[in-house]
Amino acid sequence: MLYNLSKILSFLSKPITWLLLIIISSYLLKKYRKRLLKISCILFFVLTNGFIIDELLRLWEVPHVNLENNYDIGIVLGGICDYNKYTNKINFNKHADRILDAKSLYHQGRIKKIMLSGGNPIYSSHNAEANILREYLIRNNIPKEHIIIENKSRNTKENARNSIAIIKKEYRNKKVLLITSADHVRRSKMCFEKNGMPIAIYPTDCITSYRNYSIEYMLIPRVEAIEKWEGLIHEMIGYLIYRLYFYF
Repeated sequence: MLYNLSKILSFLSKPITWLLLIIISSYLLKKYRKRLLKISCILFFVLTNGFIIDELLRLWEVPHVNLENNYDIGIVLGGICDYNKYTNKINFNKHADRILDAKSLYHQGRIKKIMLSGGNPIYSSHNAEANILREYLIRNNIPKEHIIIENKSRNTKENARNSIAIIKKEYRNKKVLLITSADHVRRSKMCFEKNGMPIAIYPTDCITSYRNYSIEYMLIPRVEAIEKWEGLIHEMIGYLIYRLYFYF
């Protein structure tokens, strides 16, 4: 139920959906047409403004950390890639830093093993995301015996529950590090803690550390800003839903 609810809310929370509904409403409600068109123009400016969304992301994201300790297991949460069966290649998305940073931490000796947590309800368990990423790590000089697979989860709540079950069964008393995107840390960390596992965090793909004050950046509409809005709204709604879920 929580999985289906999250998908419905994900569609309704998309800024493009809002703009479309306002434009359609302006066509149907002639009495409020001017007002609705003004609202759509203002909303369009806000949603395509890179400076505004970057500032909001800075407030939401958990900042990058410099590790002071080493860990036995680094858990990498899914949502990183899909598999192109025609080209036989992995298609990484904007969250690829999760796996890239985990690979780097392993080679630095910061983590001894990597747990890949992520299934995919569209494909079979054989082609689950965790399995695909395991092949990537093996090709990048990480021994398969140092890779742990959790390939059943469909969302963050299941990532936490299923990963913890494996750790409690096979890797008790190990030091664990959670590796995920900076805007996803709040929700994922809460899921692990509410399932009984306090966990250290390693945020990845953080928003750039410097601010761009150029007129072009602050005024000219940017398509990528809408994508960032979608990501931020998705995380905030997900965080709220999970808080309510664990509260009740």
